[in-house]
Amino acid sequence: IREPALLTKCALIIGCAIIRPPRDGGIRYRGLTQEQVKILPVDYEIEYICRGSRIIVGPKVRKCLHNGTWTDMNQISRCCRLLVCPRSWMSLENGRVALLPPGQPVEGTVLHYNCHAGFLLEGFNISHCTKLGKWDSPKPFCFYRQTDRKPDRHTDRKPKLYIGALFPMSGGWPGGQACLPAAQMALDLVNNRTDILPDYELELIHYDSMCDPGEATKLLYDLLYTEPIKIVLMPGCSSVSTLVAEAARMWNLIVFSYGSSSPALSNRQRFPTFFRTHPSATLHNPTRVRLFQKWGWTKIATIQQTTEVFTSTLDDLEERVKEAGIEISVRQSFLTDPAVAVKNLKRQDARIIVGLFYETEARKVFCEVFKEKLYGKKYVWFLIGWYADNWFKIKDPAINCTVENMTEAVEGHVTTEIVMLNPETVRGASNLTSQEFLAQLMSRLGGKNPEETGGFQEAPLAYDAVWALALALNRTVAPLRAKGWALEDFNYNNKEITAEIYRALNTSSFEGVSGHVVFDAQGSRMAWTLIEQLQGGSYKKIGYYDSTKGNLSWYGNDKWIGLGPPADQTKVIEEFRYLSQKLFVSVSVFAGLGILLGIVCLSFNIYNSSVRYIQNSQPYLNNMTAVGCVLALAAVFPLGIDGLHIQRSQFPVVCQFRLWLLGLGFSLAYGSMFTKIWWVHTVFTKKDEKKEKRKHLEPWKLYATVAVLLAIDVLSLLIWQIMDPLHITVEKFTKEAPKEDLDVLIQPLLEHCSSEKMNTWLGKYPALTHSVHSLLSFPVCISVVYGYKGLLLLLGIFLAYETKSISTEKINDHRAVGMAIYNVAVLCMITAPVTMILSSQQDASFAFASLAIIFSVYITLVVLFVPKIRRLITRGEWQSEQQDTLKTGSSTNNNDEEKSRQLERENRELQKIIQEKEERVTELRNQLAQRQALRSRRRPSGEGKLSRNNCHNSRLPLLYK
Repeated sequence: IREPALLTKCALIIGCAIIRPPRDGGIRYRGLTQEQVKILPVDYEIEYICRGSRIIVGPKVRKCLHNGTWTDMNQISRCCRLLVCPRSWMSLENGRVALLPPGQPVEGTVLHYNCHAGFLLEGFNISHCTKLGKWDSPKPFCFYRQTDRKPDRHTDRKPKLYIGALFPMSGGWPGGQACLPAAQMALDLVNNRTDILPDYELELIHYDSMCDPGEATKLLYDLLYTEPIKIVLMPGCSSVSTLVAEAARMWNLIVFSYGSSSPALSNRQRFPTFFRTHPSATLHNPTRVRLFQKWGWTKIATIQQTTEVFTSTLDDLEERVKEAGIEISVRQSFLTDPAVAVKNLKRQDARIIVGLFYETEARKVFCEVFKEKLYGKKYVWFLIGWYADNWFKIKDPAINCTVENMTEAVEGHVTTEIVMLNPETVRGASNLTSQEFLAQLMSRLGGKNPEETGGFQEAPLAYDAVWALALALNRTVAPLRAKGWALEDFNYNNKEITAEIYRALNTSSFEGVSGHVVFDAQGSRMAWTLIEQLQGGSYKKIGYYDSTKGNLSWYGNDKWIGLGPPADQTKVIEEFRYLSQKLFVSVSVFAGLGILLGIVCLSFNIYNSSVRYIQNSQPYLNNMTAVGCVLALAAVFPLGIDGLHIQRSQFPVVCQFRLWLLGLGFSLAYGSMFTKIWWVHTVFTKKDEKKEKRKHLEPWKLYATVAVLLAIDVLSLLIWQIMDPLHITVEKFTKEAPKEDLDVLIQPLLEHCSSEKMNTWLGKYPALTHSVHSLLSFPVCISVVYGYKGLLLLLGIFLAYETKSISTEKINDHRAVGMAIYNVAVLCMITAPVTMILSSQQDASFAFASLAIIFSVYITLVVLFVPKIRRLITRGEWQSEQQDTLKTGSSTNNNDEEKSRQLERENRELQKIIQEKEERVTELRNQLAQRQALRSRRRPSGEGKLSRNNCHNSRLPLLYK
């Protein structure tokens, strides 16, 4: 049946079109149904299923590729009717049967028969399974060569005890390829011993489970419901052993496994009759944890195949690493395709990775590892040690990586493996040393390469499993005989014989080729752990670990691609950002010159305080301005001090210096200028009747105003520092990669001065850099609440604007004060938002804040003091007035004030006299107008004229009264 071609794929659609299933079959859509989707995504997998007893011939699973096609489209998948040949042909008394190819006995299967030493084969040594489900030749048998007659089954043979075994010759773990010959070798030796079961003969009836629980279910049914009765079952894979051990309790059967490592099998309530010579997979975990601690790793990742054995192993590992203070940061799992899981490991920066999967899946994982570059000096993989030594070199059609790719990807990984071969030269119960055992096993394998033979490492466990079972059965003979029972009396309803076998196995203790064989309370083997590392393409022993005593035997020959064991995560180096010293020195020089200028201006003002022009500018307020400017400039030095100059414990003290110097400097400098401009506005913008009362300037009121502003700042700062003192905080920035090829990242850090309730004290909290209040251009912003200082600045600008046209001798420099206030306000408004934006850039923030302070101070000092100095020098006023003062011995300021007051009084008197005269003139003009009106009514001209003249002459004197 040919499969139809894929539907035409639109270029804009990423995925694969659905395909039709084989005839008499269907498609299993994992997580979806055919009605739900028409285009399946990339990496999606579908599985063919067949109806009835048919089976899939050809690819069973297909995967959607990036080019829109499915995998293996050149191979046709068919559903064929299953005709299985009888399985009884697959076992031979006193001989061996080789099944080729491994799997179910279907058409094309060939059986090869061989007899044990001392026996001859009668019949054909080869048999083929036909398409009709029958073998093409009768089943042969083996007879003892020393007799000419065929052995009589009832008189000449010992009673046989049958062992039903499942050996995986293929599948995820083809361990039966070496374990079956090892078990048969043990059976031959046991049957030839006269001191072990002398009255019985052990025989192995085995099938290929393919490490598949579904297949094992069918085989278990055949073992239980076909003659002869089996006294013990011997499964291999963990998944198969779980199925067999859980069902065996219903038939009162002991289950003895040679290749099962699932921790779940240690559950005695669920598997009451289970024993194993292969230790539990959890025995790897104490070794892994010990290695993590040895190499200083505290963060690991895991990736597992989704099966019970690996899930329970990982659960146990998670508990152990948690107790050891180690974190599993990433945990990934997959069913058949590990691509997504490996990508997630890469994306989450996994470095130390524990992989739990079967050998076939391991090749898929490391092919993806190669593609994602998840190997090399930055990574360490921990794998299971029971893979074949060349597992990564085996060609696998399921992957698209070369042997070279795989070899590169797996280099340096570490394996933990149960010690399965006794490292000491000791002859145990079988009278063979471990090396002699290997030699005989190689002979049985017919020269096959051990690295290409599945289960070669576990072969000693299968060998010792047969010996443990034989020794236990041997120990039950006498107790059973005392009770009137014999081993050959066993049936699936006889619990007494099962109990005796259980007690004998539970107390077993002997030296085997795999080491000392002893079982714990859960029926699991107790053993050492071998630690190996892949170095140069081959495994090297680097140590042993005894988990029962916690002893690590270390050879010290571990090799790493880098300088040593890699870090478990990208190493982060903390690096503090400090202020540029060149910038700090440059700004400090300007600040120092400004302080010197402030001292010169202060000295000038004090020295010439008796000069009238200086006195009219309120010299004491100017002195306060100069002192405030010096304090503000002094704050520049602690603004530039950071962790490069002082210890971390001293940093809060520097924060306090910054705060107090800026706060006091602002209160004195700006407060004194604000007081001047406020007084001028108050006096010259009021009504006339109130103006006269305020024209007499009282200096103490000005000083009191400055004192109030200063007291508010001091009180606010005291409350702040008592309730919520400043302390050091560290700001973290985005990690940076160094230029060198190092597995590190730089974590930039920046120190700040801050307090717990900075938002409350400063309004909106700007990220304060090393300069505490770096957004402060002038000391304006270091108050407890930004609003208070902001309002004070805005009010100062308003007052300066209102009084720009006023001229007064009482404060002759108020226009210069207004100009200084304008400059301070503008610098604050520009610098504050800029510094908030640059708060995390220490150099830029310090430059803006400190230069704004310096410029504000320079402008203030130049505007207020330079004009005074220039006038006194150019006009010589300071010389003449000082000479007058020396001659009179009194202050000229008092005389001038007295003269001024006298002139004002005279001026007021003259204004009153003028006003009275103007009123009298107005009255006379009114009277004159009335008389002229009366004369105009009289007609006689003479009379009128005479009368008019007489009136005129008579009234003339009145004009001069």
